[in-house]
Amino acid sequence: MRSNILAFALGVGLLQLQAALPAWPLLTALPLVVLPLLWPACRRSRWGRVPALLASALLGFAWAALLAGQRLDDRLPAAWEGRDIQVVGVVAALPHGFERGERFAFDVESVETRAAVVPRRIMLSWYHGWLEDEWRDGLKIRPGERWRFTVRLKRPHGNANPLAFDYEAWLFERGLRATGYVRPQAAVERLDDFVVQPAYAIERLRDRLRRSFAEVLGDAAYAGILIALAVGDQQAIPGEQWRLFRQTGVTHLMSISGLHVTMVAALFGALVGCLWRRSERLLLAVPAQKAAIAGGWLAAFAYALLAGFAVPAQRTVYMLTVVALALWSGRHLGASRSLLLALLLVLLLDPWAVLAPGFWLSFAAVALLFFVGTARLGSGRGWRAMLATWGATQWAVTIGTLPLLLLLFQQFSLVSPLANALAIPLVSFILTPLALLFVVLPWPPLLHVAHALLDFLMSGLDWLAAWPMWEQPAPPLAAALLAMVGVIWLLLPRGFPARWLGLCLLLPAVFWPAARPAHGEAWVEVLDVGQGLAVVVRTAGHSLLYDTGPLFSAESDAGQRIIVPHLRAQGVRRLDVLIVTHRDKDHSGGVVAVEEALPIGRRLSSVPELQPEPCIDGQSWEWDGVRFAILHPVVGDYERQAARSNNMSCVLQVSSAHGSVLLTADIEARDEQALLARGADRLRSDVLLVPHHGSGTSSTPSFLAAVGAREAIIPVGYRNRFQHPRADVVDRYAASRLWRTDRDGAVRVSLVAAGLSVSAYRNEYRRYWHGQ
Repeated sequence: MRSNILAFALGVGLLQLQAALPAWPLLTALPLVVLPLLWPACRRSRWGRVPALLASALLGFAWAALLAGQRLDDRLPAAWEGRDIQVVGVVAALPHGFERGERFAFDVESVETRAAVVPRRIMLSWYHGWLEDEWRDGLKIRPGERWRFTVRLKRPHGNANPLAFDYEAWLFERGLRATGYVRPQAAVERLDDFVVQPAYAIERLRDRLRRSFAEVLGDAAYAGILIALAVGDQQAIPGEQWRLFRQTGVTHLMSISGLHVTMVAALFGALVGCLWRRSERLLLAVPAQKAAIAGGWLAAFAYALLAGFAVPAQRTVYMLTVVALALWSGRHLGASRSLLLALLLVLLLDPWAVLAPGFWLSFAAVALLFFVGTARLGSGRGWRAMLATWGATQWAVTIGTLPLLLLLFQQFSLVSPLANALAIPLVSFILTPLALLFVVLPWPPLLHVAHALLDFLMSGLDWLAAWPMWEQPAPPLAAALLAMVGVIWLLLPRGFPARWLGLCLLLPAVFWPAARPAHGEAWVEVLDVGQGLAVVVRTAGHSLLYDTGPLFSAESDAGQRIIVPHLRAQGVRRLDVLIVTHRDKDHSGGVVAVEEALPIGRRLSSVPELQPEPCIDGQSWEWDGVRFAILHPVVGDYERQAARSNNMSCVLQVSSAHGSVLLTADIEARDEQALLARGADRLRSDVLLVPHHGSGTSSTPSFLAAVGAREAIIPVGYRNRFQHPRADVVDRYAASRLWRTDRDGAVRVSLVAAGLSVSAYRNEYRRYWHGQ
């Protein structure tokens, strides 16, 4: 059974790697009917093991494809993107506040706009407005309310960059099939205060509890952590605190993890068992052990629902369900079979769970604990044995999850064992019970005590965070799999020969070198940062960043969310040159995050506030056989105070023996003419970064003729409010092959000995849910 479940999981995972679903629905559904009928014959056959495993994998593939096809059918037609649509529906989950607005899931019940087609569940943003007279009364909404909105929607779309978070996959897994916003000038109406459904009742309860926590704690620094531990609202935790948790390796404790759910089940089960034994009548009806099992399971299920039923909580509840049923019936299934049955339940109900990093880390951690526990833990008694058990557990989880952390996040905390030794007992056995006790008994001192203890914990974590993290390029999948084999070998019981070989198998993943171009070659990557610009240029031994992308909000920018993780995944530990072309926030928004994350050798910019070296026409340098030259602005542009920010854009040309790229930022027609006047011949390039995102103010015909680019790249946001690129501007690039970051994702230009080549991330890493 265990090998068949693993094969089923493999089939589910393979489906999620497909660029498109199987073409014929019947072909997908046929295995779901035929394979169960053939199963007994496969098992009776002498060689039935291999066919049974193949059948299990095909069954998993077919099951995941069937559910995926149903979800894809619930889509927003392209013709209705960006159009006003009046809908009636219910606020389906906890609203989450952001700068001057709220965001929430919305279940659409009816569409009042004639002929419009809208998915059943969408994600809406409702903005306060930038001016005081734009604020609306009644903006604060609650789960379970029925509203009439006029909305504008678009298909799910996210930034597409190598080794980055796939926002479209996140939306697809949660069934959010369109995103959009409530129209600011249109009428809105609350139709019902509460729609009676179990799911809405749970979300309303979570909202009420979140409000009660906020009323007691107010603006306390760590109120969001206690809210997250009680009701699973992770967005209540500020970004700065999440960074601290990542640096110390305790992020898993700040979500409703399996450890928390198991702890609640154990405590409540023990309480039920103790009280049950005090009643002779109850004991005669049901044994105390079975009552404790039922009570513990009910507590775990209730806590998981209260926390939003995330993947780690699901896995724990399903596993506890298997164990509880086995114990209730007097059977013992064993640790591995219980875990795999939980895996099967998760994938049957949510085959897209494999897309979440938490799925892999959650199951891996529990599997490692079972592996170590069955091998050696619990063999002794007393405090020394308890310390040995604790130490072995910490060692197993730390070393065991290392390959996954490197593959998924390209970093791990060196102080994680020490930080977890401090945080796990405090969070799991004191802070979480206090937060949950407040849910049942709303006595404010409970939260004040919890916050005081949390303040002590955060002080310790802040001290530990000063230690460096291990960061490296993402290892290839083969090296990560080899490292996993090494982990299992290393954690074998004491006395097993040559356990040290497991450490050798870990080394390739831990010390995998960064890929770099050869001498005389260059890689130029135009990242997908939405409506903005960020370009990474790498040579054999140097790295340059040209612009830092947009500022998304007061707590989020492209530097933090996209650029720094990308540089870390590519093995860039230092920027030799940072160029911030001009003042606009879509080009300079991430500069602070980049400067805080990486040492920078030289700064060039036209923005005096950044205290850089001003970029001036005539500056040039050479790295590893690749030449860099600044072509704009000139000294006189700095003297003219009336110059627009766009007109001060730093223009950079990267050239080698294998080709050249011209990076133009937001220059406009007057700047293009100035460049032509100073020397049209030096503009000749094979690849052109289209000026000003394809705006109508740029890309004059004479400039395009002088550049003569075979390839043109437009850095632009999907359905941006500026309507870039302009259709007439796009027509001017008829002689070039056109690339767009909103359509193609990150675009990579390779100036290599084999010849200049251009590739797009979405073409190489296409999944069936992209653009759907």
